[in-house]
Amino acid sequence: MESSDNRWVVRAGRGGRFIDEFIDGGFVGLGHGYHPSSGSLPADPTRESLGAYLESIYPGWKPGKVTNAASQLYRFMVELSVGDTVVTVDLSRRLYVIGTITSAPYLQADADMALRRKVTWTQVAPRDALSVPTRNTLGSILSLFRLADEPWDDLSAHQRPIDQADTPAAVTPPKAPKDLPPDVPEEESSLDGLLHDIQQKSREFIEDRIAALDPDEMEELVAGILRAMGYKTRVSDKGPDRGVDVFASPDGLGLQEPRIFVEVKHRSARMGSQEIRSFLGGRQRGDRCLYVSTGGYTREARYEAERANVPLTLIDLPMLGELLVEHYDAVDIETKQLVPLTRVYWPLDDE
Repeated sequence: MESSDNRWVVRAGRGGRFIDEFIDGGFVGLGHGYHPSSGSLPADPTRESLGAYLESIYPGWKPGKVTNAASQLYRFMVELSVGDTVVTVDLSRRLYVIGTITSAPYLQADADMALRRKVTWTQVAPRDALSVPTRNTLGSILSLFRLADEPWDDLSAHQRPIDQADTPAAVTPPKAPKDLPPDVPEEESSLDGLLHDIQQKSREFIEDRIAALDPDEMEELVAGILRAMGYKTRVSDKGPDRGVDVFASPDGLGLQEPRIFVEVKHRSARMGSQEIRSFLGGRQRGDRCLYVSTGGYTREARYEAERANVPLTLIDLPMLGELLVEHYDAVDIETKQLVPLTRVYWPLDDE
């Protein structure tokens, strides 16, 4: 199979929720209003015929939404080709995964991402090693877009074999870019598209700032968020064998429930089931547990958490960023100094 010079980014659904399916299943997929239950796609697709197809299924969609979705479907079905390079985003592990398209589009019945192409995944590039302009470009909210030369050159310079995905990357604390957003692709030129694009980029840059903290600062950040939620906290003393990293309760002494035990792991590797079992050892009725892993979790770890005998919530980097933003007004000044943020205002739609 010959490779081509075409390079595409295909996002793994909203929030990257299909990333494990993409990588483990060896494919990329697209939804955008299409599902086999909605009827057959046009046999010889054009943007116009796909737009008419979507309008017939979703008569309430605004014209701009129809145009955007039709354009994305057309690109996936017609413009992508076997041999093209494809990049997808693993948000929880802060990785861009790189592969090669190996099939024509096909339909997978009873799947959320029903329209698919097979991919051989071979390389990864850590987000923390990339320049701010590259991160900005890769943060587009589009599910599918063509990747320009400059961000691709940056990705290529930092890529490594996929079996080295958990090797830590050198982290350069990012500075917020002064020229957000960059040139906006035609599909997202509407005001709503610009807003969503800026929101997506802001989330990713907030995660960048959090990821640049050292392990001790990460524990203080988690404790600060819990205080903003109304708990009193204790951060364990530094040194080996400290037990839990953060303890929280309504009274700060553990005499009132809930007693919240928090483990904080700030590393690139995903946490597995063994780490979850070790953390849960010794927990008692009435305890509540949080496990914070900026590197994310394996599927087995999530299964272990679901069947735990005490309530356990797994928090990855995107969720930690969401919690910080949600409670930012209430966090104390020490916590705000760890991740300084500012509020951005946007005009509301008149409709």
